[in-house]
Amino acid sequence: MRRALGTLGCCLALLLPLLPATRGVPHRLRRQPLGSGPGRHGAADTACKNRPLDLVFIIDSSRSVRPEEFEKVKIFLSEMIDTLDVGERTTRVAVMNYASTVKVEFPLRTYFDKASMKAAVSRIQPLSAGTMTGLAIQAAVDEVFTEEMGTRPANFNIPKVVIVVTDGRPQDQVENVAANARSAGIEIYAVGVGRADMQSLRIMASEPLDEHVFYVETYGVIEKLTAKFRETFCAANTCALGTHDCEQLCVSNGGSYLCDCYEGYTLNPDKRTCSAVDVCAPGRHECDQICVSNNGSYVCECFEGYTLNPDKKTCSAMDMCAPGRHDCAQVCRRNGGSYSCDCFEGFTLNPDKKTCSAVDMCAPGRHDCEQVCVRDDLFYTCDCYQGYVLNPDKKTCSRATTSSLVTNEEACKCEAIAALQDSVTSRLEALSTKLDEVSQKLQAYQDRQQVV
Repeated sequence: MRRALGTLGCCLALLLPLLPATRGVPHRLRRQPLGSGPGRHGAADTACKNRPLDLVFIIDSSRSVRPEEFEKVKIFLSEMIDTLDVGERTTRVAVMNYASTVKVEFPLRTYFDKASMKAAVSRIQPLSAGTMTGLAIQAAVDEVFTEEMGTRPANFNIPKVVIVVTDGRPQDQVENVAANARSAGIEIYAVGVGRADMQSLRIMASEPLDEHVFYVETYGVIEKLTAKFRETFCAANTCALGTHDCEQLCVSNGGSYLCDCYEGYTLNPDKRTCSAVDVCAPGRHECDQICVSNNGSYVCECFEGYTLNPDKKTCSAMDMCAPGRHDCAQVCRRNGGSYSCDCFEGFTLNPDKKTCSAVDMCAPGRHDCEQVCVRDDLFYTCDCYQGYVLNPDKKTCSRATTSSLVTNEEACKCEAIAALQDSVTSRLEALSTKLDEVSQKLQAYQDRQQVV
């Protein structure tokens, strides 16, 4: 009977690539040639010399699993035990049974030979209730993976492995429980049958998912997974077994392995751990001006006064004197990627280097009149004191010449000229006063603009 079942398992394994139920089967595992070598046609194949494991089976026996289907699960467990190098110093096996409650059928410390384990498996009875998968995983962490129950100490570096077999959707929260178990160093394989929820299987399984999630259509063909697990546990692939000490990537190398790092990281001298590469080091980036490291990658930025182009690498100078970009009151002058302020003719830049004030063109040192400077809006004209006349250069003055013989008519003319000069002087003074008022108003307006 056992020999016939083994032959059936082999045939099903040969048909595996042709069946629609093979989704979830790892594509990176290499199948050993079937039908060759001693013991290939029997369930009691020669045990592989896999690295020791602390292996816990968690099997679903809820009411959705019919009695004949549960018997298929027990056969699967027995054949799995046959493929393992079981022993106190090699692989230890525990079996947990769950539905709405959880039962530890036997812990890791109980049996160290295949015959006793298989006899214990044959006596397992279904619990026939709900599907509390999260509760079962938590019980494995709390009650089975302990030194009191047979788990070997952490310094032994024995991998802790769980294989969950279920045909339904968990009725409790699995995601956090499974995540905590994985964080505690437990590798989880999820085997789904029939109506099993694939999303739940992926949530509970370890990465990479294509090596830890399995699916079969019915319990009738679950035995074909025995060969897959044999390859996983027996292959001389330390990376697949999870027994390496690489921080990021493990690369198989014959019967050994090498460590590697993700993009943006470099392998440290210890050949195990990785450090982030300085992606902004000269020659490593394509930024025109500034390179900013960003979690193993980088982004480009520009100096002040420049803007990043659409290619996200090069920079262009901004027009700092465009409307709204500067705060100059009158004139903005570009200066590379910056700017400076200036004023219109007749105005001077205030100490704030932004606003302007009207210049007093007749202030000492600002004009070239010899005697009198007369302001005229933003310009000026020269004049002379009484008794002097303006020279043709419109700047200097000469004393007026008078004759000793002055007729009445000339005297009258002189008086008229003097009166005219007085009138002109008065008007010039009035005009000067008016210009002062205009200048003050302009200054007040500019002050208000600066405040706004």
